[in-house]
Amino acid sequence: MKLDEEAIAFNLDSRKSTNASIDRLVSLIGQPVELLGLGEALHGGEEILILRNRLFQRLVEKHGYSAIAIESSFSRGRLVDEYVAGRGEASYEEMAQAGFSHGFGRLEANRELVEWMRHYNSDPSHRTKIRFYGFDSPTEMSYADSPGHILRFVLDYITALDDACGKSYRQKIEPLLGRSSDWEDPATLLDPARSIGLSPAAGQLRIEVEDLIAELIMRRPEFVSRSGKERYSEAVHYARLARWLLGYHAVMAEKSSQRTSRLLGIRDACMAENLAYILSCEQGRGRTLAYAHNSHLKKGKMQWQFGDELFTWWPAGTHLKEILGERYAAIGSAVGVSDDSGIGRPEPGTLEALLTAMPGPGRFISTRRVQELSALQAALSVRSGSLKNPTYFPLTAQSLTDFDWLVALDCMGYSRGGPPLPG
Repeated sequence: MKLDEEAIAFNLDSRKSTNASIDRLVSLIGQPVELLGLGEALHGGEEILILRNRLFQRLVEKHGYSAIAIESSFSRGRLVDEYVAGRGEASYEEMAQAGFSHGFGRLEANRELVEWMRHYNSDPSHRTKIRFYGFDSPTEMSYADSPGHILRFVLDYITALDDACGKSYRQKIEPLLGRSSDWEDPATLLDPARSIGLSPAAGQLRIEVEDLIAELIMRRPEFVSRSGKERYSEAVHYARLARWLLGYHAVMAEKSSQRTSRLLGIRDACMAENLAYILSCEQGRGRTLAYAHNSHLKKGKMQWQFGDELFTWWPAGTHLKEILGERYAAIGSAVGVSDDSGIGRPEPGTLEALLTAMPGPGRFISTRRVQELSALQAALSVRSGSLKNPTYFPLTAQSLTDFDWLVALDCMGYSRGGPPLPG
């Protein structure tokens, strides 16, 4: 079986063509899949965002999907979910900055996604209301959030059920939090000495968080009976998220050659835990679509050459493969040409050249028969990167085993609302 015989062609300009290709894709992916990942080869690709929106809409309308999770802060995503449920802020503009991390609230495609979800949920004939989640760790590119917001969420939960207990924990935890600006200092990215992650107060805070988690677990029957299982599970997950965040801050303070790889690994492991939790929330409601960079959703080890340094870690997709098995499937994306991002035509002998030579201008390609493609994998070379967009990672021969499917788009513009690219 050749790759082109596995391809499902579509045209984003035709809703009928795109929907038919999605229906075919879902029929071939199979029933066990509860979490479907769609990766983007770069941040800032307009057409892949449009495809994501079309894919999610079709999955909701025809294939039993009830939620989408994107590469944005888990804790911030709660604000977006309130908005799509018809609660919270009155307009997208009022919610967007606080509801997304990484500036993703400025992307017009994200606005269109969220507004469609809100409109869908407002229709009383849709009995299952769809939900929005962020699944990224509470970190930005140059800093990590203060643990204060996440811990106060947990403290508020406990206080509402046991005022004395909540006040006791708050009295111990609040003085250790200090100023948010000390935790969120961007200078710590390049200077570990600026981080407070290994300070005595941070060390004591980690102990208090462990006690907080133990309190929640020990009193599970009581708390579930009084607040309900959903709110209880949410509070426990937030407490565990605070544990992850404090561990991240501690590594930021380390002077080690493995510091960056460990930070990247912690972030992806946290992403996987967030998605596993999201899946538990959607159990009995429907399936979930996850959207993030290819590098987070792939099922193989991640290596990133940055100057003279090679960083290696296990992406979220590799964890999900172990946690969920066949219940997780991943689609990686490939870019043909992007003038806006400084990506020229793929060189002959590259995977992108092979994929975009198939009928298009878009196509889904199954990689499940890669055991018959060993000769092809050995012969593949890696195409040139981007002259403008540092988030672009070309596919490699290993992409045929990192993903269950690939989606290749001939052309890729730049996101409406995205930050200016260099040059």
